[in-house]
Amino acid sequence: MRLPGDIDVKMALAVWWRNATVYRRTWLKNILPNFFEPLLYLVGMGLGLGFYVGEGISGQDYIAFIGPGLLASAAMNGAVFEVTYNLFIKLNFDRLYDAYLCTPAQIQDVAAGELMWAVTRASIYGAGFLIVLAGMGLVGYPILTSPFALLMPAGVMLIGACFGLIGMWFSTFIRTIDLYSYFYTLFITPLFLFSGIFFPVERFPFGQEIAWCTPLYHGVRLMRGLASGELTPEVGVSVLWLAALSLLLMAIVPGRMRRLVYG
Repeated sequence: MRLPGDIDVKMALAVWWRNATVYRRTWLKNILPNFFEPLLYLVGMGLGLGFYVGEGISGQDYIAFIGPGLLASAAMNGAVFEVTYNLFIKLNFDRLYDAYLCTPAQIQDVAAGELMWAVTRASIYGAGFLIVLAGMGLVGYPILTSPFALLMPAGVMLIGACFGLIGMWFSTFIRTIDLYSYFYTLFITPLFLFSGIFFPVERFPFGQEIAWCTPLYHGVRLMRGLASGELTPEVGVSVLWLAALSLLLMAIVPGRMRRLVYG
């Protein structure tokens, strides 16, 4: 069976299965840092700083305001790491792509399998953190207050796909692993700080206009809308924005990967 883009589903699933098999052996040491980082922000900022925020933001307790945004960032980080550092190591140190391409798999099949695994990683981290958010309601800090929260795993997958494609696209330009520090310092960190997770972006001049052009802002708005049940037209726009960027990158990334591998 082939998908648009001449992707062989069987070959793509084989790449995904290889990654899943390796992850089964190392999942504990891999999941803990990515799981605890947003949890520490939730407790430290939500309960610590939230005590001083008083009435909260937009009618929500501060911890309820930042929780869905941190879920979006967990999905982002889970997907991005897989297609940046991990992809570079597979390609240049483990020479894994040489082995892939000695099979019937084509580069577009490998790229699809890597993207599927990036979405899976995002979903794993997102599911763990989503359980934490649901559990906060049991200790007096309700964060998920709408039945639409049941759709949040689908939102996590959309965010994971978008950032997986962004990270894979960036990786096609990287020749030394040290250059990823620019990607994380100049792109991922500013997104984390200025996409509306911790405060409304309207705080800054032209903040909303700039944030609107960034993927994490739309991921945060989607997660916050699903958690609270406030599914405004803006939430629908965010879904379309993330889907449109993903489709655009799906058309670009296979060609970039082909150029990276074959020169």
